Amino acid sequence: MDKATPRGLLKGLLAGLTLWYLSASFLLPVTQDEAYYFDWARHLYWGYFDHPPGVALLGLGVQWFPSSAFAARLGNLLAALGLLWAALRFYRACGLPSKALFLALVLVGTSFPGLAVGVLATPDTPLALCWMLALHESLIALRGARRRWLSAGLFTGLGLLSKYTMVLIGPVFLWAMLRADRKALKTPWPYLGFCLAMLVFLPNLVWNAQHDWISIRFQLGHGFSTTVGDAFRTPATQAPRDLIQDFSSLMGYLGMQLGLWGGIGLIGLWFLPRLPRGMQTLDPPARILLIAGSLFPLGFFGLISLFSAVEANWPVPYLLSAAPLLALALRDQGRWVLGGAALNLLIAGLLVYQGATAKLPLPDSQNRILRETHGFADLAREAAQLSGPIFSDRYQTIAQLRFYQPDLRINQWPRWTRPSEYLRGTLSPPITREEIQRAGGFWLLLSQPLTPVLAGYTSRNVRDLLDCPSKPLSDRARCEQPLHRWRIIRYVPTE
Repeated sequence: MDKATPRGLLKGLLAGLTLWYLSASFLLPVTQDEAYYFDWARHLYWGYFDHPPGVALLGLGVQWFPSSAFAARLGNLLAALGLLWAALRFYRACGLPSKALFLALVLVGTSFPGLAVGVLATPDTPLALCWMLALHESLIALRGARRRWLSAGLFTGLGLLSKYTMVLIGPVFLWAMLRADRKALKTPWPYLGFCLAMLVFLPNLVWNAQHDWISIRFQLGHGFSTTVGDAFRTPATQAPRDLIQDFSSLMGYLGMQLGLWGGIGLIGLWFLPRLPRGMQTLDPPARILLIAGSLFPLGFFGLISLFSAVEANWPVPYLLSAAPLLALALRDQGRWVLGGAALNLLIAGLLVYQGATAKLPLPDSQNRILRETHGFADLAREAAQLSGPIFSDRYQTIAQLRFYQPDLRINQWPRWTRPSEYLRGTLSPPITREEIQRAGGFWLLLSQPLTPVLAGYTSRNVRDLLDCPSKPLSDRARCEQPLHRWRIIRYVPTE
């Protein structure tokens, strides 16, 4: 396979992944976080409550084709294809043999994060693209073309405009320079690259400074499990832990990362002892950069997992550096790798099919894709028939309703659930007390069958809507386990 691989199989792989991205993007209804980011795309700013602006730019298609998930995802699709191209260029520059090069692209493209970034418009897609491009430029710089630290800085700045996690590439660069090109630190190029990265990132920093550092404070609080606005949890507020809990948290984190590789992960774990021998085929700059790019993000969030919850996608950039290293260890196990990749594609394909049709008899615990996508178009039509202002308890529900009904007048009720951009009034104008008085009250749409007591208002016209798989919304039970139980309540001023 070594001589037949480069052009034929690489073209087939890239064509197959492109077809997968196109098909899944067309079939899968919009997910909750995507709908939230697509609402940002209708209102472009240099920053938002949750993230920098990069993901909003991916969803510009929604401005021309409202309520079309496929059109809204086109920018993400282009970024995902750019990621595959950048990975091919970077892995070739690393000097991977042809068989390992093919397997590295299989590992990147068919891991669960690789399949997800080609379909779901999230900040991880532009982050991964910029991370890969920055690694490519830094490798060339480490080999003597030190001016390329400027382009590495450019892509680092663009990555910071996509997701703040991009900051982790800084220690990767520093470690690689110390080990592979220490003399570069005596030249201006790394420092000019850093300045260029900060210059590109500056608009978001200015925006944060003008808005009480709201986005950065939220991410620090989210990442370190603190109250929004606190940078770190203090010892006085930290619950006591023991070594068993720490070990359990770390093992859970590592198991979660292994799961992201899917069927390929178990194969890679079995052949991991072959990794040191495989790395000897790389020159020192490539070897050092790939090791640093793999271990630092993985290790950083491993430490965080000892005292805070870590979401599975946070350290995902490490996969881009780990894939070529793992491919070197597995280059004689091509059939096993392709088998694991096929298993991942099958699982992901079934999830897309379930999201599009709701026809698989999955248990409720495995139906997250339906809870993310099903019923919101019907609910949006119901909400559009309500007269007067509307509030909801969850920003995800609001985002989905506004995706299907972009002109819907709806805002988030404060202090009940996690805050979001909707509370700032930038995506939908704030609903004032005077407006509520003129309308004679307001509607409250809740994601659970509760009727809150609100001071100064009386509840009327309580209506429950049940969302069952493969069925339209109904106020009567049509299934044993509805995906959603929404309650719509009319509140009027108390006389």
